[in-house]
Amino acid sequence: MKKFVVMTDSACDLPQELADKHHIDIMCFKIALDGEGYTERVDFTSEEFSEMLRNAKGMPTTSQVTKFEFFEQFEKYHQQGVEQVLYICINATGSGTYAAAQGAVQEFREEYPDSKMEITIVDSHSYSITYGLECCRAEEMLSEGKPMEEVVEYLNDRFARMELVLTAYSLKVIRKSGRISAAAAIAGDLLGIRPIFTLVDGVSQVVKKVRGDKAVVTAFCNHVKSHMTPGTKYYVGVTNPEYREEYAEALTKAIGYPPEMIIHLGSAVCSNTGPDCAAALYEGQKRER
Repeated sequence: MKKFVVMTDSACDLPQELADKHHIDIMCFKIALDGEGYTERVDFTSEEFSEMLRNAKGMPTTSQVTKFEFFEQFEKYHQQGVEQVLYICINATGSGTYAAAQGAVQEFREEYPDSKMEITIVDSHSYSITYGLECCRAEEMLSEGKPMEEVVEYLNDRFARMELVLTAYSLKVIRKSGRISAAAAIAGDLLGIRPIFTLVDGVSQVVKKVRGDKAVVTAFCNHVKSHMTPGTKYYVGVTNPEYREEYAEALTKAIGYPPEMIIHLGSAVCSNTGPDCAAALYEGQKRER
């Protein structure tokens, strides 16, 4: 069996125990907040970052994983005798990380022209656990001896089905991210309007606006139920632990069975949605690209 490595980036929101169990290497994003620089998963947990953001004076900024960081990682694998590298990446249209990884591959080939190490990069077209968990499945398939081509085909099929829907209880951060206008965000906060967004193939879209905290939970659950493939697994993500039970119970009632997992969304997502957000990740109908 070939020696292989599965790697991803910290926007995957994969719980560390699963990353350790499946030997997933995670490249971590840099976050700047109130004049201080941090590294996700190194300087704070997801829960700690949400609290930091809630108390922050300014807005966070994220920095992509650099070409140099990828090159160093590829060089390390080469020196260890790794034969196959699979990098499953954050949505390429929403981050320069994919391009940085591609640039590092080219630089590695120039620096080590005789290296036989194969490097495969797969764009997830997504965020968070929608691709985080697929890293684990990819590792399992490679461990079973499946060829890389079959693993990539599986991943592309999965990523053409996965969808993410979320709502935010404060629009301050979303306004800064550009996903909603300043005027709409201010009016929304004053009137208690909660937008429901989807993130599908890396494109964000407001699909509904609801007034009131109770109404948004119902509308959110109705969206998930009407768009997910019946009988498939789904997942809940939050940036505020207060929403965990409320959304898990409401989705269980609407769909008929509980979520497979409840996670705390990481800083890459939280930096664009704010510290008071709830999300669901589920399998929908396959989309043609």
